[in-house]
Amino acid sequence: MKNGRLSTVMASEDLQSPQSASGCVSAVVISYFTGPILSRALEALAVQPEIKEIILVDNGNFDGHVEKAINDKASPLVRVVSGHGNIGFARGCNLGAKACSGEHLLIINPDAVMPEGGVAQLLRDSTERERPWLMGAKLVGPDGMEQQGSRRRVLTPWRAFVEITRLYKLAPEHPYFKRFNMHTDECPGDVSETPVISGAIMFLPKANYDLVGGMDERYFLHVEDIDFCLRFAKNGGRVFFNPHVSVLHYKSSSRANPIMIEARKTQGIIRYFHTHFSKAYPKPFLWLVDAALWIAFGLLFVKRAVLKTIRLAGFRARRGGRGVERAKSLSRRQSMR
Repeated sequence: MKNGRLSTVMASEDLQSPQSASGCVSAVVISYFTGPILSRALEALAVQPEIKEIILVDNGNFDGHVEKAINDKASPLVRVVSGHGNIGFARGCNLGAKACSGEHLLIINPDAVMPEGGVAQLLRDSTERERPWLMGAKLVGPDGMEQQGSRRRVLTPWRAFVEITRLYKLAPEHPYFKRFNMHTDECPGDVSETPVISGAIMFLPKANYDLVGGMDERYFLHVEDIDFCLRFAKNGGRVFFNPHVSVLHYKSSSRANPIMIEARKTQGIIRYFHTHFSKAYPKPFLWLVDAALWIAFGLLFVKRAVLKTIRLAGFRARRGGRGVERAKSLSRRQSMR
């Protein structure tokens, strides 16, 4: 990671209005067995006049899936980076960013659909911000409700402990017991500063991404966005949440193993705490939080294993029942002959 502090200039000094900013944004999409939604996500980007190129980092997909997902509208803009295997989200973002030539960088999930005029809105709202800035959008599900992750508080060891033990139920409004995710708080009516946004959509000047050092590649999946926002702020940057851009986000579209995802997330959170908070918190408390995180993961693992066993037993029982019925039916037919 580079240590240079981000330069501060007004975005309006070197950014044209959205009407004249055609082709100034490079989009980076990381795909890992994403599913059919990838085609829709790419097309939604391709129809945005401000998009110069779409760098699709193929971390692994079924044979022919990526080619099939790139339809006629997206084809002229998409460049596929492949052959490297599943290198994780953080490394994938950095690999994609290196291939970009646009002034601005848009990192967006392969299961996130940018609304019409969304990139223009991000550009328009960013011209009013003092550089350096990093901007996210409002992630909404198919039901239209805001998802968790769009806007979050700084993740600290104490806040993680509050979440795991559910201490927030004691005094929800007390500053010491505020929850990490803010999606249940009233949504601001305008662009506002927020400590952490989601890696599902990040928009910023490419130069600022490079100067911070990009994503920390020690994180394989999850937490890299939390770490990036914290490092961005430490280097003089400002992080914004934009409620004017609602991005449709289909969660769990990847075929990745959910238990492995949770394990990576737990490892990432522990790494994040020991990287950024080892001097601010006593080691015994950090170890306590580490243990609590692994216990929470273990309970989740057991829960999923039990549910899987129950479903499998139910399936076998139903299949066995159908077999018995078929045998009885065959026996009746034979007795009638």
